[in-house]
Amino acid sequence: MRFLKLLIISIFSFAVLIFLLSLLFPSKAVVERSGVIDAPVAVVYSQVNELRTWPEWNPWTKLEAASPLQFSEPSHGKGAWYSWVSAANDGASGKLTILRSEPAKGVYYNMIYKDMQPVLGGLEIQPAKDGNGTVIHWYIETKLGWKPWWKFRGFMADRLMGPQVEQGLTELKARCEGMK
Repeated sequence: MRFLKLLIISIFSFAVLIFLLSLLFPSKAVVERSGVIDAPVAVVYSQVNELRTWPEWNPWTKLEAASPLQFSEPSHGKGAWYSWVSAANDGASGKLTILRSEPAKGVYYNMIYKDMQPVLGGLEIQPAKDGNGTVIHWYIETKLGWKPWWKFRGFMADRLMGPQVEQGLTELKARCEGMK
């Protein structure tokens, strides 16, 4: 009986310790990457503003493209969206909606993915200082809330999603530079 009491107290103490430790972690996770694309701002904007082009360069949309994507009409600009339901029958579904779209600044979006925290993202663009090309900054921000398991996952967000953001920027760069 004494062993059982000690075990329960130990488990409870460990859970409280984990919760208190998680309070030290930030309440949001941000993954961001930047680069320069040797193409005019208008070309880059045309690719990031039109959701139907995203499967060509966005690594997550490529994965989702294995299942049918549903696009809004029009599929570009503020209010445009696309949604998906996983073909793998795992019930994964989601929707990405453009919140703001400005030719001189970029595209800002919200993504809701089943059983995940909502994601805010942006593809910010501006002319390069030398006048040749476009500087692009892609960020993804997730509010993690108070649950320890979300905060620990947020701690690893850059390591988990950073390479995919870099891959997306590389593919966007190749696509835009091929169009100029």
